[in-house]
Amino acid sequence: MLKIAWDEIYAHPLPENHRFPMIKYNLIPEQLLYEGTITEENLFQPYPLDEQYITNTHDITYWQRLKNQELSRSEIRKTGFPMSEQLVQREITIMQGTLQAALFALEYGVAFNIAGGTHHAFTDRGEGFCLLNDIAIAANYLLEKQLAKQILIVDLDVHQGNGTAQIFCDQPSVFTFSMHGAKNYPMYKEKSDLDIPLADGTDDSTYLSLLNNYLDQLINEVQPDFIFFQSGVDVLASDKLGRLSLSIAGCRERDRVVLKRAKENKIPIALSMGGGYSSQIAHIVEAHANTYRLAQEIFF
Repeated sequence: MLKIAWDEIYAHPLPENHRFPMIKYNLIPEQLLYEGTITEENLFQPYPLDEQYITNTHDITYWQRLKNQELSRSEIRKTGFPMSEQLVQREITIMQGTLQAALFALEYGVAFNIAGGTHHAFTDRGEGFCLLNDIAIAANYLLEKQLAKQILIVDLDVHQGNGTAQIFCDQPSVFTFSMHGAKNYPMYKEKSDLDIPLADGTDDSTYLSLLNNYLDQLINEVQPDFIFFQSGVDVLASDKLGRLSLSIAGCRERDRVVLKRAKENKIPIALSMGGGYSSQIAHIVEAHANTYRLAQEIFF
């Protein structure tokens, strides 16, 4: 069964006209339930993550300051969100969602978190709508519990996974792969194990050709026994922050490539949704919904 982490806390209230589309966290499950892609049985409600797993990845001083609402104005501004206790509670619930999804992926082959993909969170700071790094926390959990030996992180959000790259820069058991806009945020890029910077306007055929080639190469060379997939849909041509030119069909094929490779190679895969900032919310929801439809088609 396809297991999907979701909680109503994901759709956190933000000031009017804030550019982060929180509403998608309600619209995605609503759409999937409405069309019959999933039932209520597919959804599970994560509980807040235990602090010990946060501090296995993040600096304990940073975590304490975040938890106690002690970040400076500058630090808060870099996250892009107004700080509150409810926001922190949201974050640790999302962290647990990805961790539990990873465990379900070990059981069923694939699992999702409707939120997550918070790849701009560093060991000691947050930025770019990311306070804590869900994929990094879950990856470290699997390694600590000896549930995985070699992890591949496939980050296909349009923005480089700079926080994830920094967290795992000296960790040979985690290979970080990021395909992203070369001239997009963040201005300063960290060094992933493999970075593929893309020119503005990159289209479906160019993108998919690169992805197919590099993913085959990585699976052969890295030999991962677990994959985390950050499937941000800000690669769409309609995205306000993206600068690439993928169609919804191209984005769907991107996800098919990753999911099929995982299935064919019998590698468990956990997905976090990442970014998406199209002016039409329907484009965001449709692109994300396609990923769930594909998972049902390929794995079940």
